[in-house]
Amino acid sequence: MTGSLTAILLMAISGREASRELNVFQIMEMRSVIGLAMLYPLIRSSGGFRAMKTARIWQHLGRNTAHYAGQFAWLQALSMIPLAQVIAIEFTTPAWTAVMAVAFLGERLNIWRILTIALGIIGVIIIVRPGIGTVEVGQLIVLGAALTFGISFTMVKSLTRTDSVVKIIFWMLIIQSAIGLLPAIYVWHWPSLHMMPWVVIIAFTGTFSHFCMAKALQYADATVVIPMDFLRVPLTAVLGWLIYSERIDVFTALGAALILSGNLLNLKNRTPAPIGA
Repeated sequence: MTGSLTAILLMAISGREASRELNVFQIMEMRSVIGLAMLYPLIRSSGGFRAMKTARIWQHLGRNTAHYAGQFAWLQALSMIPLAQVIAIEFTTPAWTAVMAVAFLGERLNIWRILTIALGIIGVIIIVRPGIGTVEVGQLIVLGAALTFGISFTMVKSLTRTDSVVKIIFWMLIIQSAIGLLPAIYVWHWPSLHMMPWVVIIAFTGTFSHFCMAKALQYADATVVIPMDFLRVPLTAVLGWLIYSERIDVFTALGAALILSGNLLNLKNRTPAPIGA
């Protein structure tokens, strides 16, 4: 999860920079194609393309359709509202994930996990402060992304029971490149030279953040792994302040403190899950 957190933070910065010049459809298509090339060494070490066959293609298709929609909305919102707001609102995702994991995967919510999720959501509400100011379109877009991410994460947890992490990422890149091919062609223009490093960073982080996330879900319940992701809220607020001079107010600091407390509580009181669970 530490690897996943680092990658997603880098992707947020590179996504904002790339969207200054490129359409989101093109960014996502380039991410998938370049990411597939980056994944090839792991594909080869896992037995090659023949080993990527799956008996659960419809689950992969459903998961990646939901994730593509969420990722598109997330990248679109990066250029519309402050980074801290994007990540904070996205953190309704653990609530959706926890509910779906209990309903469809048979996972259990103990008191510590409930407290972790509750503290995280309260922290997010304090940061966003709905009802005090005007709700922006970008905020609603991220809220929709959070719901689709919750669906995606729950389906990944289910897929890890039968498919390897490399296989899950392979089908993610194949299916999402197919979904976005025609829209990307329609809006395509060649990126400038100074933009290419940002695109490569997006491809790398977009691919291996999911690799790390899927690995984490192999070792622990979704209701343990996903709340750890709350750490992105305070970390993104700091990056937004350092790079884009986005102000960190007392509400952001208080909300971040609650989120961090919830994560520490979750880690301290969880029972390690068996490998492959």
